[in-house]
Amino acid sequence: MKVQVTVVPKSGVLDPQGKAIAGALARLGFPGVGDVRAGKVFRVEVEANDAAEAKALAEQMAVKLLCNPVIEEFEAEVLG
Repeated sequence: MKVQVTVVPKSGVLDPQGKAIAGALARLGFPGVGDVRAGKVFRVEVEANDAAEAKALAEQMAVKLLCNPVIEEFEAEVLG
């Protein structure tokens, strides 16, 4: 099964890349863009019996390696 873990800075944590992207989007003619959070996406193929097990594995990966819980938050999902 394929899982996806999306990691972004927590709200309240400075995100200079997100601010730069928001500014660039405004200059390119997208004035309605608000806060932008730039992050990372990990797609991992795992062996699991069902979607719940695959999601649990993805969450464990995020907690143990992919995400710094002090400054980042994550979302895990099963792609199929």
